[in-house]
Amino acid sequence: MKKEGKKDQRIILSLIQHAYQGSVEESVSFIEEQIKKAKKNGAQIVCLQELFSTEYFCRTFSQAFFSLARTERGAFLSRFSSLAAKLKLVLIVPFFEKKMEGVYYNSAAVIDDDGALKGIYRKIHIPDDPGFYEKYYFTPGDSGYAVFATSHGKIAVLICWDQWFPEAARAVSLMGADIIFYPTAIGTVKGEKRLEKKYKDAWKTMQRSSAIANGVFVASVNRTGTEGNIDFWGSSFVCGPMGEMLTKDPGRNQVIVSCEISLDAIKETRLTWPFFRDRRVDTYEGLLKK
Repeated sequence: MKKEGKKDQRIILSLIQHAYQGSVEESVSFIEEQIKKAKKNGAQIVCLQELFSTEYFCRTFSQAFFSLARTERGAFLSRFSSLAAKLKLVLIVPFFEKKMEGVYYNSAAVIDDDGALKGIYRKIHIPDDPGFYEKYYFTPGDSGYAVFATSHGKIAVLICWDQWFPEAARAVSLMGADIIFYPTAIGTVKGEKRLEKKYKDAWKTMQRSSAIANGVFVASVNRTGTEGNIDFWGSSFVCGPMGEMLTKDPGRNQVIVSCEISLDAIKETRLTWPFFRDRRVDTYEGLLKK
């Protein structure tokens, strides 16, 4: 039951799903226009996909790609801070981050609607699979799990491979996150097309289960298009704290996926399914010994 006089906190989320536009500048210019469109349609939080401004260069090994990295205080993020302030919306901006020579991260900046940088999350779980050679490029994140208090709710960012680790979602949920955003670059490698439906179903199920287990909203934005030997499947979505799908599957289209959510649903869900109440942390010690 809501307290008398308390307003239902409703937020419009937008996820921008797209293919690589051919160059960094073309991609950034394209995204700026898409962000403006999302704002016109009422967006208050906009999340971009993993490594949105570049091709997915982790398909192969090349030192040349390190030149694409940007710094925390450089012109790249300043450009988006200015845009966030101008449009009065919260932006989640994934980028290839250079911390120092030889130390690079797969990162996401959270920028509030006044243009202030709330912080940076650095991807903690780094994959190393055919077509996804991220360990060559990225150091495992040193930021730890974080929740960012923005003008439109408490949000957490986890990136792509982090999706598959329930501990990450549980950690940020216990820290107070209302919404978990998952910027993503996932698809099917050439030769595995017959398995795509199984892979995609598992991908959605894993994230929906994190929403259910923690009573939070989950918003996942994935790239689309074909790059080299990878066919990115798009299918960005938002789901509620009971795992209910709140958006239609956009397939592989370049599209803005938008959804209005009510944060009141978190309280209502946790009263119905009080998983946090019934946790037995005294029995979990063995997890840290494996």
